[in-house]
Amino acid sequence: MGKAIKRKETTGWLATIAIAMANYIEAGAIIAAASSLTLWQTYLGIDSVGVGLLSALSANALGAAVGALLGGYITDKYGRKIVFNYDLLVYMFGILLIMLSFNFPMLLIGTIITGVAVGVAVPVSWTYIAEEAPSKQRAARVGASQLAWSIGPMITFALAVLLEPLGLLGSRIIFFHLLVVAFVTWILRRGLPESRIWTEDNLKRQQEQKKTKIKKSSLKELFSLAVNRQALFLLIGIYLFWNLTAGAMGYFMPYIYENVGGLSNGQANLLQAFLWMFTVLTTYFGFMKLADKVSQRFLFGLGAAVGVVAWIILTFMPMNWVSLVLFVVLWGSAAGIGAQAFYALWTSELFITRYRASAQGFMYFLVRTGIAIWSFILPILMDALSFTVAGVVMIIFLVIHLIIGIALAPKTRGKTLEQIEEERYGV
Repeated sequence: MGKAIKRKETTGWLATIAIAMANYIEAGAIIAAASSLTLWQTYLGIDSVGVGLLSALSANALGAAVGALLGGYITDKYGRKIVFNYDLLVYMFGILLIMLSFNFPMLLIGTIITGVAVGVAVPVSWTYIAEEAPSKQRAARVGASQLAWSIGPMITFALAVLLEPLGLLGSRIIFFHLLVVAFVTWILRRGLPESRIWTEDNLKRQQEQKKTKIKKSSLKELFSLAVNRQALFLLIGIYLFWNLTAGAMGYFMPYIYENVGGLSNGQANLLQAFLWMFTVLTTYFGFMKLADKVSQRFLFGLGAAVGVVAWIILTFMPMNWVSLVLFVVLWGSAAGIGAQAFYALWTSELFITRYRASAQGFMYFLVRTGIAIWSFILPILMDALSFTVAGVVMIIFLVIHLIIGIALAPKTRGKTLEQIEEERYGV
């Protein structure tokens, strides 16, 4: 009998890229839906309630919320690798349904499946990258996922502009490109090894349980320890309130540009591609290059403050090309060093290995559920009152997240995850 061929392992930066690519296709799915929302609305005759449902149950909101809760549990219970093996298969099925949709139920079901698959992948992606990263490069490695998250929308919006003459067919082609990228990413991920930190911790826990014959409830401990409650307040505070603005605008900005600013679909998508270009640049040159070296509290505060200024301009200035370009430059730049990047980093640092992904899944569930509710309300609010009223609410959300982040930013830069665990939990 011949020897079994051992699959070559994917490690180092290649492993980071293989994980980060999920962020490309996940963000791409949100933006592909956002950039084609008015096209689907016209094609299928969807009313404002239907638009709200698509947003609320999508990869941008409740679909991802449910998926993250499930994904966090699976990741901590059975390991990081099992999610990498199967999640993208579910994602590809959902994308295929959307791509081939010819009625509203088909579009909605595809949207839900894709959303759940996106949510499942979120806790494991950030967890795995942080666990495998060198302590002096953790922000840079985690930042790679944020970079991919930014490149996905930039390319997807650019494709939407190029394919605009094709109408809805162009949107179907964009979803097809996500299907292809997802398949290539799935192939790359087959070579990923299990997380070393999770493997060692899981073995240790099994040995402890054999001795004591008592299984500890990780979820109970997540809330019973003061150190966890403080981390939950920080992370939910910055991510929820930032995302109530960022998440809603990620899905609705083309809709707002077109219905409030009077722009064409192509102009709206071009503006968003431009915005994400600035996010790509500041993610790389700001977060990835600096977050391992400079004060993270200062970097977070800078991004948060610039984001507030951007929304003040969009809300109170006339929506013309001057205000729109200012908004795009400021918000795009702020997002690169904003709550998304720091949440991904801090949420992987502040919880113990045994429930690191479960904590992320729980928080992501809360945040995306909040976005789901707000996304359902937002188009109705804009119709009933005005965009200015909605904008003021968005600004309030951003100010709250700024205050919480600056007040509670942790001092974890340069430390190993084991050091952080010892300092916080005494283990």
